[in-house]
Amino acid sequence: MTVKLDILSDPICPWCYIGKAHLDKALAQMPSHPFVIEWHPFQLNPDMPAKGMDRREYLETKFGGQNGAVKAYAPVVEHAQQAGLTINFEAMKRTPNTLDAHRLIHWAGIEDKQTQAVDALFQAYFVDARDIGDSEVLGDIADSIGMDAAVVQKLLSTDNDTGDIKARDAHSREMGVSSVPTFIVDNKHAVPGAQPPELWLKVIAEIMDQVETSNS
Repeated sequence: MTVKLDILSDPICPWCYIGKAHLDKALAQMPSHPFVIEWHPFQLNPDMPAKGMDRREYLETKFGGQNGAVKAYAPVVEHAQQAGLTINFEAMKRTPNTLDAHRLIHWAGIEDKQTQAVDALFQAYFVDARDIGDSEVLGDIADSIGMDAAVVQKLLSTDNDTGDIKARDAHSREMGVSSVPTFIVDNKHAVPGAQPPELWLKVIAEIMDQVETSNS
């Protein structure tokens, strides 16, 4: 038996990065888990200029100055360290528009490489401090996971699937999703936020118990 796990996420969302690390830790402990994972688009900044913006300007606008930004990101840094993750905030120069990154995740899904694309985008943005709104960077990421970079860059020069990504994002908001990560288990139960591995182990155990009960 398989159970669908839909994940709404944005590649520049640090809590999504942390939440995935927690989920991965739980899945590694339960290799017989029933989840089939699909990633879905949700832009933290849907109104971001297409070319992104200077990160300092973004932070000061969003959080009311440097002190506000430091205060907002303090728990992120703490939780990332606890999860064993690197976030290289000091090296980040731009905050990108993530529409094209979501298109890449969508195309990667067609080749059954969606989770690899998500991992590579998190690595590029949070660790390597690359601009994941840049088509050349996205081409490099595609190449690194075995996709055809030339094809991806050609697609990025068009508006292919742009409307679909925006419509799916809008649909999630209409359904009441207001923050990410949001995990939807079996099309029934929404699990918001970067939940610890222990919660996921409990969820997996409950699902497997239900399967055993229904089979007995």
